[in-house]
Amino acid sequence: MQTMMKTFLLTGTLMLCSVLVHGQKYMTQSGNVRFFSSTPVEDIEAINNQVSTAINVETGDLVFSLLMTAFTFEKALMQEHFNEKYVESDKYPKSMFKGKVEGLTPEALTAEPKAFPVAGELTMHGVTRTVSTTGSLQKRGAQVVGQCTFLVQPEDFDIKIPGAVRDKIAKEIEITVNAVYDPK
Repeated sequence: MQTMMKTFLLTGTLMLCSVLVHGQKYMTQSGNVRFFSSTPVEDIEAINNQVSTAINVETGDLVFSLLMTAFTFEKALMQEHFNEKYVESDKYPKSMFKGKVEGLTPEALTAEPKAFPVAGELTMHGVTRTVSTTGSLQKRGAQVVGQCTFLVQPEDFDIKIPGAVRDKIAKEIEITVNAVYDPK
């Protein structure tokens, strides 16, 4: 009986520790990344709703991963050109971000959106660059809601824009990230 009680207490303690450790980690596989290019000639928008992302509110660690082919465009031809000619999705199928949310702690999350500096490494088209921005996080019930916007230049990621369409694609592309994280 005493052995069974010790086993029960040990199992309960391990489960509680697991919940405490995992309770600070949040994940989703349905994050959203939108990119927007605006020029006097044309606006181009694409949305990817299949973004996997995780955040640890104790350490501030943040990761995103997405398939480039999951971006959808208003025009099918734009989507085809994006995947075949620009980001070369067959060679570089994924884009990834790995970084940190500075100053993030469980106590820092509130019901109101709060701004946090975010910095890390963005890998796209086989090129990794350091990016930094300010994002907002808030606690909504058991979930954590995050949003940020930043700019990237295609040339920084060795994405070649042919001269014939250069005036239709902005030199800086606006990237907006939204995620509603569930506890894990």
